[in-house]
Amino acid sequence: MAVETSEPRVPRVLDPVALRADFPILRQAVHGRPLTYLDSAATSQKPQVVIDAVADYYRDYNANVHRGIYQIAEQATAAYEAARAQVARFINAPHSREVVFARNATEAINLVAYSWGRRNIGRGDQIILTEMEHHANLVPWQLLVQEVDGDLEFIPITDEGILRLDVFEVLLRLRPKLVAFTHVSNTLGTINPVREMVEMAHAVGALVLVDGAQAVPHSPVDVQALGADFYAFSGHKMLGPMGSGALWARTELLEAMPPFLSGGEMIREVHLRRSEFNDVPWKFEAGTPAVGDAIGLGVATEYLLDVGMDAVRAHERELVAYALDVLPREVPGIELYGPLDPDVRAGVVSFNLPDVHPHDVAQVLDRHGIAVRAGHHCTMPLHERLDLSATVRASFSVYSTTADIDVLVAGLKDVQRVFAG
Repeated sequence: MAVETSEPRVPRVLDPVALRADFPILRQAVHGRPLTYLDSAATSQKPQVVIDAVADYYRDYNANVHRGIYQIAEQATAAYEAARAQVARFINAPHSREVVFARNATEAINLVAYSWGRRNIGRGDQIILTEMEHHANLVPWQLLVQEVDGDLEFIPITDEGILRLDVFEVLLRLRPKLVAFTHVSNTLGTINPVREMVEMAHAVGALVLVDGAQAVPHSPVDVQALGADFYAFSGHKMLGPMGSGALWARTELLEAMPPFLSGGEMIREVHLRRSEFNDVPWKFEAGTPAVGDAIGLGVATEYLLDVGMDAVRAHERELVAYALDVLPREVPGIELYGPLDPDVRAGVVSFNLPDVHPHDVAQVLDRHGIAVRAGHHCTMPLHERLDLSATVRASFSVYSTTADIDVLVAGLKDVQRVFAG
């Protein structure tokens, strides 16, 4: 099904206080305090419409898709493929058949590494990554080059967490087969110049994979405008269910790639000694899919579009600007990491307090009902580059408010009080 065009939406005014009413989990108290959820970069909370969509599927028309010739099976198939079209529309894919459902961005990247990578990367071939990659966009390529005797090169970052494009230009002289990088750093919040980097890579004949897990929930993403060849993202970070996500890729690439997994659903004909595979995208969706999760992901995209992705980006920019201002002003000695310009930073703020381990910070904050992440955030090489063992990370979504940041500030002052002296 081709992606339908429609009249431009009139986005709602993003009122995070009003939106919070859509998220039932935010009504609870933790340790006697209202829940202040600041871990959306790990997983976002789910609005009631997404929860209802998943529950409706299991309650009303739970059946396998593409197989049953009876009413509820046909209803499930229609809803599943409608969700694919919704996801395609959300990222402005040219056609819904270019959207392959996956469990998350990690699985989507592995799909490319195993299917495209093992057919196209050989001995001595180069893959360029960056120093800020999530392990999901690092380990699959490590395994691939170890298997085929290829090589990895890395775009370094500045101390402020900005990619060194001058070094990237030099690395491109190696004529890599693939450049793979994150759209937004999950640790630093850095928004990378995807379009510029894609053009640079394509100029030397390289394909480009973008890890969009931290971008798709927070700003408009148009895969046609970005120009990348592969774009991977997770549903659970964009208000959708866990176990949902997608890989977008150009049709000609998907058609040339062999299946990633094999078995039922991804076949057209099976004989004892040979099989013929299904068309894309179903060629890459072996076995019974996570139908309810995919339906929930489709509803999440509609929710975000109704809010307006430009409004989402503007809201999170304001939150980041506020956090970067108030945290160093109100919390003596706090060390912030990543760019200080909110125009090139998404809704992520990582930091440390002097002489307090990040896990201790998180534990004390939890007593205040504040949920943050502490650790290396699946970016151990980035932490090594910054000479850090771990950091504390606060991250935002559509339901986050400046009041949440004020609560965080008060909690951090209590951390310093607890560990003073």
